Amino acid sequence: MGVGKTTIGKVLAESLGLDFVDSDREIESATGADIPWIFDVEGEEGFRARESKMIEKLTTRPNIVLATGGGAILSEANRQWLKARGCVIYLRAPISQQIERTKRDKSRPLLQTANPAQKIRELMAFREPLYREVADFSVDTYRRGPKAVCNEIQKQLNGSE
Repeated sequence: MGVGKTTIGKVLAESLGLDFVDSDREIESATGADIPWIFDVEGEEGFRARESKMIEKLTTRPNIVLATGGGAILSEANRQWLKARGCVIYLRAPISQQIERTKRDKSRPLLQTANPAQKIRELMAFREPLYREVADFSVDTYRRGPKAVCNEIQKQLNGSE
């Protein structure tokens, strides 16, 4: 959350001549409802089921840069599809940056708590090992512009780092 997946994904897709796809936007488009509404009505479990169906579908599409929600890796099936069907890049940022970037964002259901900063810490403690398990490589986004991050990703993809 708050590491720049969408922004960096769009820049990367453009520089590689690929289509950019955001799994959350695809879920919203398919359902006609936004993510917070899905969470309200179906709960996190209902959302995660929709997310898994979408990731299964999207990971079969060729020539895309796919940005997933931060919780997509919670599903073993999602982790397998992502790892087997593409190159997975873990965009890292310090928790302080994630807190800063998300503090006023009301569209993140998991952060609608009395202490969103603590929630981010808890999520990262659980998710970080899963991100590392699935990632082909990771890139730090802290205090770096999208172009600089994309340049590093392209070097990694080309095997020159």
